[in-house]
Amino acid sequence: MDQEEAQAFTDRCSQCDAVSWGLTDEGKYYCTSCHNVTDRSEEIVSTAVIPNTKINSISRGLKKRSKHEKGWDWCVCEGFQCILYHQAQALEALGVGPELKNEVLHNFWKRYLQKSKQAYCKNPVRPSRRKAKVLEDSLQGSDWCSDLELLSDTTCPFESGTELQSDPQIPKSFPATKGSPKSAYVCSGSVDGVEYSEWKEKGIVKMTVPRTLALCYLSLLWQRETITLSDLLRFVEEDRIPYVNAFQLFPEEMKVYGRDKGIFTTESWPDYEDIYKNMIEVAVFLDLPRFPDISEDCYLHPNTLCMKYLLEVNLPEEMHSLTCQVVKLTGIGEVDFLTFDPIAKMKRTVKYDVQAVAVIVVVLKLLFLLDDKLEWSYSDLAEAYNEEHREEKPQFDFRKWYQVMKRAFDEKRRKWEESRAKYSWKTRRPLYLSHVDKSVAYKKREMVENLQKQFSALVGSTPMVEKKGPSSFQFNWTEEDTDSPCFHGHSLQGLLMTKGQSLITKNSLYWLSTQKFCKSYCKHVTTYEESNFSLSYQFILNIFSFLLRIKTSTLHEEVSLLEKKLFEKKYNESKKRSGSKKGRRH
Repeated sequence: MDQEEAQAFTDRCSQCDAVSWGLTDEGKYYCTSCHNVTDRSEEIVSTAVIPNTKINSISRGLKKRSKHEKGWDWCVCEGFQCILYHQAQALEALGVGPELKNEVLHNFWKRYLQKSKQAYCKNPVRPSRRKAKVLEDSLQGSDWCSDLELLSDTTCPFESGTELQSDPQIPKSFPATKGSPKSAYVCSGSVDGVEYSEWKEKGIVKMTVPRTLALCYLSLLWQRETITLSDLLRFVEEDRIPYVNAFQLFPEEMKVYGRDKGIFTTESWPDYEDIYKNMIEVAVFLDLPRFPDISEDCYLHPNTLCMKYLLEVNLPEEMHSLTCQVVKLTGIGEVDFLTFDPIAKMKRTVKYDVQAVAVIVVVLKLLFLLDDKLEWSYSDLAEAYNEEHREEKPQFDFRKWYQVMKRAFDEKRRKWEESRAKYSWKTRRPLYLSHVDKSVAYKKREMVENLQKQFSALVGSTPMVEKKGPSSFQFNWTEEDTDSPCFHGHSLQGLLMTKGQSLITKNSLYWLSTQKFCKSYCKHVTTYEESNFSLSYQFILNIFSFLLRIKTSTLHEEVSLLEKKLFEKKYNESKKRSGSKKGRRH
């Protein structure tokens, strides 16, 4: 009976144009050729309910076909614009001023579209084989919506690529790769997904998902907001800023499949160095002018950031006066040094958070040497003093601080690794290679969700942990907490001595993190091998590297560069000695 009724349905499939239908368990028609499920179904009117009637087989639409059922015609740049819009909204929810979204990031994005010849120019690049249609209802209620019309308001009346190129007033098309099939464009939800993925033009920086974060950080830097690059990446990890599977925020009418998967999906967490390099690359490509000055009253100034990270890792506040002296002696606190200027001949870029942490590491080496010997002998003296003077301000005990920090750091790192291991990379919005595979992808995703629900029911429901509010600090220290005591108010009295009218460190020794820098053509400054350094130095680097979500070698390089500025004379002497040794050998 089902087969007969299915054969009576003679409409052509909207996907493959075939007339070969079957009936699902729900009574809906599906194409046996491409498995496309229609909105039409088989209904039977029972004579048990309505007497004296014949059994009629009717086939009608259960609902009116949506105007956008097949999806909008949309461009790749519109997809990135949607991601940027939601990232800007997330930053605004974190406390950033609304002018970042409405003015700074908006203008940067318009400038990017113009520089990449995708909009706001006389001869914009357009998809060559399909017509771009205005994204009608996307991003309603914002200035971004009206500008999207400028992206898509040019409908190309030509099909031939040669005709497009003949008139300079007609938009250019993306250059097609030789040997690519003419029907390749159908393997993409966007009108230009295939062409965009193959688009390679010298001097053009193609937008990617990591580069959306780079644009956000450039906007934060321009506004001099109180969010560093490491904070931005941490908020991404905490799912406060869209990044992983951000395409799920697209309107339902923006179908994502085929080549769009490689453009909009990410299979790894953002890397500090990668986003930092992308930030510089995008800023140079946009030909941005000198950024607003980073002065001493700015959050990104090393004096301010040093104080923040001293509190973060539970070190005494008295160390701040020493960090300020190091900043002054090295000149890294000067406005011209700190301010980002992409169009300058000698481009100087600063990793503000990494630089501030490097200053603290240098100060710790000045105080304790960190050679696995001197810091422990100072700890014995501090412990004895604190036992005898319990009513007075305690002296800073490095050993006790190490024990407290190691316990807190190990626990924090364990939870971080667990959350990463449990993170689900599967998307709520299934991805498929072509529209033909859509029904199969959705069925698989539905099956996975049902299995997860059944498994959760078997093992018992776990209580939902309320998500904590965003914070600039990852560690909290209080005087009342006996397991994690606070060292902020402890004294450095046992580590300093008076000389004339100034205080100097009792420790007069210092070892350089490196005496040999890599050659100019090398990608890194110097190599870092843990076995070459003391355990105390390794521990300090590991804590700060975890806080900033950077590689330990990155922080070591920054410490080496800072020491080179601070001990320039010592470095020059070591170079002369090494040069004289080579001369004697010859």
